[in-house]
Amino acid sequence: MNIKKLEHFLAENGQLKFRVRQIRQAIYQEGVSSFAEISTLSKELREQLEKELKVLSFDVEKILFSKDKKSAKALLKLSDGNLIETVLISPLEDSWSVCVSSQVGCPLGCEFCSTGKMGFIRNLNAEEITDQVLFWIQKLKTKNQKLSTIVYMGMGEPFLNWEEVSRSLRDLVDPKLFGFGARSLSVSTAGIPAGIEKMAREFPQVNLALSLHFGTDEKRSAVMPINRQNNLEAIREALKKYFELSNRKVFLEYVMLAGINDSQKDAEDLAKFVKSIGKLQLLHINLIRYNSTDTKFQPSSKEHTLQFKNYLLDQNLSVTIRKSLGEEIQGACGQLAGKA
Repeated sequence: MNIKKLEHFLAENGQLKFRVRQIRQAIYQEGVSSFAEISTLSKELREQLEKELKVLSFDVEKILFSKDKKSAKALLKLSDGNLIETVLISPLEDSWSVCVSSQVGCPLGCEFCSTGKMGFIRNLNAEEITDQVLFWIQKLKTKNQKLSTIVYMGMGEPFLNWEEVSRSLRDLVDPKLFGFGARSLSVSTAGIPAGIEKMAREFPQVNLALSLHFGTDEKRSAVMPINRQNNLEAIREALKKYFELSNRKVFLEYVMLAGINDSQKDAEDLAKFVKSIGKLQLLHINLIRYNSTDTKFQPSSKEHTLQFKNYLLDQNLSVTIRKSLGEEIQGACGQLAGKA
């Protein structure tokens, strides 16, 4: 929701300033989905607000739910007609996490990513980012449940839209708005060293996740073009700087791709790279099952994934196999928008 526009509207219509506070509380804290639901406002004001303003900056095109109701994915149409996605998952009982997009499409072109195949269209503004969170808060309200964590792992590279992403982070931690704790937020990057340092300086308590996926430059550059400009050495140095500034744990995301990055040699290369960073107590590897899309890539088998994990454990590295909840709802990044 555009708070500045709301404040301007209320001032123009002679409303007292406390009305802004009432509306903020109803929308951000209580999760109302329309101005008509805010009973503390007069009927006339509610009708005016419904006519002139929108709570959300997009329309909902489609929502897919998994059979177990542990995950959902929404396709959203922005005011200019572009489409974005956002995902809600419940990795633990009574715990809900939202994955938000930061761009329409993505300029990085990672071969295994559906969003990368779309190309880059435009950046989202802060309102369009936080409204994805607001949307799921409204949905969870109907279940009398609350949102626990927010991850910037949807469409786009957050560090290539840092001005609006940082603004959205400030709104999410603002006690007058969403009021989330900084440690309940995570930002994922494919490897933008300058962005890693900026986040460490501006938001030292927000979690950092790095989409690594390969332990050598040769393999990473072949599938992730961003590595040609920002190679593993640059990423290593950026992470070292990050630890100097924040001393916070970093999550290394590793999507398991059959026959591509899941061999014994790949595990050895990954272990070698991770150890070269140092600060092993602050590095955790998440092995992730690949959600199959219309690309040539396929997910590694459970057996291969377990062998991969066990080797890393033998190397005294912190590692888990992250459960995938997205395949049933076309949860891969860009998978739903790319078909619309």
